[in-house]
Parts: sequence; C-alpha cells; structure tokens
Amino acid sequence: MADGPTYRRIADHLREEIRAGTWGPGDRLPSHTELAEQMQVSLTTARNAIQVLVTENLVYTATSRGTIVRNREVLESLVTDHIRPDRPRATHDIFEEIARAAGRAPTKEFSARMEPAGQTIAHLLGVPVDSWVLARTVVQYLDNEPWSWEVTFYPRDLAEATGIDSPHDIAEGTTRRLADRGYGETAHRDTIVARPASAEEASVLGVASGTVLLDHLRIGANHDRVTRVTRHRSIATSNRLAYELGDAPGTTVIRGALEQTDRSEIWF
Repeated sequence: MADGPTYRRIADHLREEIRAGTWGPGDRLPSHTELAEQMQVSLTTARNAIQVLVTENLVYTATSRGTIVRNREVLESLVTDHIRPDRPRATHDIFEEIARAAGRAPTKEFSARMEPAGQTIAHLLGVPVDSWVLARTVVQYLDNEPWSWEVTFYPRDLAEATGIDSPHDIAEGTTRRLADRGYGETAHRDTIVARPASAEEASVLGVASGTVLLDHLRIGANHDRVTRVTRHRSIATSNRLAYELGDAPGTTVIRGALEQTDRSEIWF
C-alpha cells in the first residue's frame, strides 16, 4: 500500500480490490471490527477507511447488512416515457419498467399521508396554505441498493376522487390512475439541478453528505389545474436522464442511431 495515513492506505487497498473485481456489486465488505482485526488497526481507523469509500460512492452502508459495494453501472431513465400517449398498458410503474429493462431488480419503500400544505406547495397546487394535501413518498431500490427518493404532492380533493389517497403503493403508477379516472395530465414542466446532498438525503440514499444529487422537479397539469408536484432525487454519478420529444418516426431514427453508439461516449 502507498504512503500516507493508515486509514487512507487501507481505503486504497479496498478500492483496488473493488476495481479488480475481488468485491463485486452487492458484496458485503468486512465489518469495521473485522477490518480492524484483519489490518491490525484501531476500530476508528477501520471506520475512517470505509468512510473514504462511502464518500467516493463506491460503497454504502445498510443497517442490517453492513457495508455493501455499489453497482457502478449508470442507469439511463427516459423521463418522457411515462407520459407518452402510446405507452403500452402494464400492471407496473415506470420505475419497474426502467429497472427491468436494465436487468436490475426493483423494490420500494412507500408511505402516504395527509399533511398541511406549505406556502410553495399550496401556491403550486392552487390550494390554501395549511390546507390538507396528500404526500406520497417512495424510496426506490435497485438490487437492494438505495437509488432514488421521490415525494409527490396532490390536492386532497383530487387524491380522494381518484383513489390515490390509498395507504398502499399503486402498482400501475399514479399517472395511469389519474388518467383512468378522468384526470389525465396534458402538460409537464421539469426543472433539474445538480447540488450537494443534505444530511437527511445522504441518510436516505446511503451516501456521504455533500454527494452530488440530481434534483428533478416535475409539475403536472391538465387543462383545468395543476394535478401534482413531484420531487425526485437521485445520485448524479449513477443516473443519466434522457428526454425524447417529437413524433414516433423521428424518435425511432434517433433510437436506431443510439443503438450503434456507446452511450458513455456521446459527450463531445
């Protein structure tokens, strides 16, 4: 191992092993105690070594499973897919479609609750401040790895009219549910920024505070009102967002060109 503080030498060693394939995606690294014993160092030194790899987004810590090696594959999400008018019917939502297309296993942690609308959400949804709105929250996982954190707000009357005030996840997705109940969205506005993760976001996504996230805000509406406000946060180095705009023949031409190209090499 190279010169430098002991914890950094241990981190360098583990990093080399990960890159060499000794530890693959989903593998559990030695615990802090095991690593301290193996390297004959203090528990603090072992913990600091692991924290270096967490900061580099090479591993994450799962409460019940220890320190896990991350999958370094970049997932491309075609964020216009779920609002395509010709999208095929299915019993699962867009996250599952994207994950399964990439050969990954999707899972979720879901919750829903009524809460008072803050000023920004109230203004966007066109409801009084402190009136009840529905907040649907989902943490999404790929192969058990924390991937994204999404919170969507809906006006209470719309939520109750469409049944999305259910305490359970909606298998086909809320966009389809809204459309099926006569409240299909006809317009969207997306805003995407890259910024450092807060302490809360870092905890949910299993990254170090300050890790760069993609913060994607989508506002959906029909001809009468704003139907929802969605905030989706994901790890910038693990995600690529793509949009397809235009008619089917044109997008088919573009897809054909991309099939002949390494997506990681199209930046010039």
